[in-house]
Parts: sequence; structure tokens; C-alpha cells
Amino acid sequence: MVKSTMSAILILVLHLFILHLQYSEIHSLANTSAHDFSYLEIVYDANDTELEGTYDYIIVGGGTAGCPLAATLSANYSVLVLERGTLPTEYPNLLTSDGFIYNLQQEDDGQTPVERFVSGDGIDNVRGRVLGGTSMINAGVYVRANTSFFNQTGIEWDMDLVNKTYDWVEDTIVFKPDFQFWQNLTGTAFLEVGILPDNGFSLDHIEGTRLTGSTFDNNGTRHASDELLNKGDPNNLKVAVHAAVEKIIFSSNSSGVTAIGVIYTDSNGTTHQAFVRGEGEVILSAGPIGSPQLLLLSGVGPESYLTSLNISVVASHPYVGQYIYDNPRNFINILPPNPIEPSTVTVLGITSDFYQCSLSSLPFSIAPFSFFPIPTYPLPNTTFAHIVNKVPGPLSHGTVTLQSTSDVRVAPNVTFNYYSNSTDLAHCVSGMKKIGEFLSSDALKPYKVEDLPGIEGFDILGIPLPEDQTDDAAFETFCQVAVASYWHYHGGCLVGEVLDDDFRVTGINALRVVDGSTFPSTPASHPQGFYLMLGRYVGSKILQERLASE
Repeated sequence: MVKSTMSAILILVLHLFILHLQYSEIHSLANTSAHDFSYLEIVYDANDTELEGTYDYIIVGGGTAGCPLAATLSANYSVLVLERGTLPTEYPNLLTSDGFIYNLQQEDDGQTPVERFVSGDGIDNVRGRVLGGTSMINAGVYVRANTSFFNQTGIEWDMDLVNKTYDWVEDTIVFKPDFQFWQNLTGTAFLEVGILPDNGFSLDHIEGTRLTGSTFDNNGTRHASDELLNKGDPNNLKVAVHAAVEKIIFSSNSSGVTAIGVIYTDSNGTTHQAFVRGEGEVILSAGPIGSPQLLLLSGVGPESYLTSLNISVVASHPYVGQYIYDNPRNFINILPPNPIEPSTVTVLGITSDFYQCSLSSLPFSIAPFSFFPIPTYPLPNTTFAHIVNKVPGPLSHGTVTLQSTSDVRVAPNVTFNYYSNSTDLAHCVSGMKKIGEFLSSDALKPYKVEDLPGIEGFDILGIPLPEDQTDDAAFETFCQVAVASYWHYHGGCLVGEVLDDDFRVTGINALRVVDGSTFPSTPASHPQGFYLMLGRYVGSKILQERLASE
């Protein structure tokens, strides 16, 4: 009996060891290195007339999804990428983890890589305006999508291809982070307050506490979607920067409306055109703000709305610019009595109702735009910790509408209607109460300025939590008053409303949208991993379609 028990234990241990090896093989990650700009040989300024011509695919937007999409399609076809922003080499602070705050501080002069805007809700926000898009300005957190997300999209995914695609991304620009003191302490506190289990290191969006991947390597160098262009065929791929696509060009005949090209302007305002040939397509990867804006400017959207703006209607699409979402970010800032080392976000606490993380930072005297919800928010004069709650989904949604009917460089109006849905507000209340528990943990006691019980004793920067942890109404007010953007906005061209399950714009030939505008909920606590995968995935599916038809 003893021998059989011991044998069973040995078999179990061996099985777990094999599973560990299999898991380790799944996540073959990149090695620390310099940012790879080899692709610069295929980059042109938009004023170069050599770009005007005919291609198999024109991709509008060289961002998180656009770059892997372009690299993939270039394996067999000619591809032109039109990016409105500049090269990241022009702004070296983009390329370091230390530059994350600096880039938000830098004044927006119309060319800088961080474009500022204020939503109709009165909340400061930003979007990427640089090759690499938001992957070049974000906090570097890398996560694979929640497995349940795929079941909710209305798309029949090839999950084997999904996983291969993740690997394709991860072995180039994703890293396992080294130890960071504040991140380790954050994980300890999450576990102490019941965000279980301890999942160790994992890229998967799963409930519990874990160390996740980062697109910052362990030298603090940022890696981003632009580096995936290096995986393309340079003989088939051209990338234009400072190329603002003004309109999609359509033809109309007995087979219907077809996208045949685009009109774009360079930084001097000179107009250019490029066209697609044969079975080629125009693919929008301009993001949840840029893609709906371009469709509306091109006459694809709600008929009555376009008519009221004197825009010729090419195709009536009532849901273009509708159902845009932004995940609310609520937070607490603490000023510890002794300095703490800066850290990037690498440890996550995941539940079904909220996602949490924390970063530690040096003090600053210039407000990082949108880091705090309004410009008058108090600034830290010492090192501080920023402890964050994110509401999943969300269910609250808003609209994108045009501010200019003729100039794509004029940002559209965007309203998100934060917490207009009561479920979102309830999730915020639950999450901020959990942050109250986090502050009350033994792990956080050394960071109090006074030895007081519970959430008391901290030097709080900004709005504190309600003193009564059972007062739901007070927490609801806190959530509504202290809300900021998580910069994870999505929607505006939803699959099932604007797009079919192959990301084609319904009713229009040769036009797709492949970016963050396509789904009504966030795919994970941090979405960039999914959208990096999506570009490669859709490109691979298009190649399969073309191969089958040819």
C-alpha cells in the first residue's frame, strides 16, 4: 500500500514536471536587445511621389495591429502602410521605460507622438501618433486575451493559429520581467487580501495574482509593433510616415460599391493618391477613433447624420462611430515616508469584477497629461505609488462624431459616458473596496507615515478613499468624481454591426477594419497583446483565403 502510494506521488510529480516543461515551451520570449530599426530601409516620407501607385493592399495606420498585418501580407503581396505620425527615432524618450511619463508631459505640437484630446466627458486622454501607434507610448504590459473573450466575439476563431500568432509576436517583442521591489510587494499584498491563486509567471489572463509579460526588456528598452515590420518581405513592403489619409476612394457598378484606393496628404498639405489592384483591399487599422472617423469622412455611416453634414453618402451604416467604450481607471496615490524605486507594471491582480495593478514613480513637477484626470490634480513632490483599479468590459458606451467634415487632422469628438451603466459602477465600488483592503494589508504597513489602523496613516496624494468602507454611496461618488481614462478605449466599428466575421465592412467590397475598433469589450486586463495578435492573425487568414481562391 505504501509502495503504491509512493508510486502514485512520483507519477504525479513527474506529470507536473512535464506540464511545467510544456508550459515553458509555450512562452518562448524575446531576449534583451536594442530596439531593431532595420525596417527603416522601407520607410518613406509621404511627400515621396514614388509611393503613388498601385498595390495589392493599402493599410491605413501603422500601429499595434497595422504593423503585424502589413508584415504578414507582404509575404505574398505588395503592401503600402500609410501612417499619419512620425518615426520613433525622432523621439528617443519613446524607447525607454523612463520615458513613459515624459512622453505624457511633452506638449502636443501637432507632430509629437502623443496626441492629446479631452473627451466629451471632460476627461483628459491620449492616442498614439507615431509608427508603432499606442504600442509605442503605453506602459508596456503584455497579456494574452481572456479565453472566454473569443467565445463572445461572434467569430469562429482558429485557436491553433491564434496561439501560433501569439508566439510569432512574443519571440520578438515580449519579455519576462526581472524582479522589481514594488511589483513584488504589490503581488504579496494582492495575495494577502485574497486575489488568489498565485499564478507565478504567466501571459494568460486568468483570475489570481501573477507576474505577466512586458514589451520593456530588462534594460528598460521599449519594444513595439514597428519591429514586427522586420518580419515582412522588404521587396513587397513600403511604409509612409506623415501620411494623413483623408478619404477612401470608391467605385460603384453592378457588383456594388468597392474600395479602390485612398487620398492622403503629406506634412506640407500636398494631396496624393494610391490604389489597390485586382483582388486587393483597403484595410483600416487607424484605431477606435481614427477608423470610424475615416469611414464617416468617406461617406460610410449613419445616413441622416452624414446628410446633415453635407457629406455624400456612399453606404448607409447606422453603427459607424457608435458603441465606443473606454475602461474607467480609478486609483489611490500614496506618498511613502521613505523613497521607493520606480517600477513598471508587471504584477496583476485579476478577478471577474475588476483588474488591479500598481506602479511606483519618481516625483515630477510637470503634469503628465491624462495620467491624472484633470490638469489641476496635485503633483507628487516625492516618490509615490499609483494603485489602480480597472473596470472590465465596460458596458457604458458613447460615440465618435466629426468635428471637421473635411480635415482628418482635426480630431473627432469622442464621448465615453463613463459609469452610465450601473454594473460598471458596482464593479468600481467592489474594486476600490479591495484597494482599501490592499492598503490595510500587513505588506503596506511600512509605507504609512503614521501607525494607524486600516486605511488610515497614509499620506494620500489627491482624493482619498471614503473613510467608511461599507458606504456604497460614498464609493459610487468617489468612482464618478475621481475617474480617469485607462487609455484602453475600443469599439466604433463593431463586428456584427459594421463588420462581418471576416472584418469586412458589410455592403462594401474590398474594405476591412482590423484594429481596436472592432469589439465591444476589452479582451484582457491590458489589450495590446490581443491586437498585436489580431493583425498577424487576420493577415494569415487573408493569405489562406487568397491561396485557396488562386
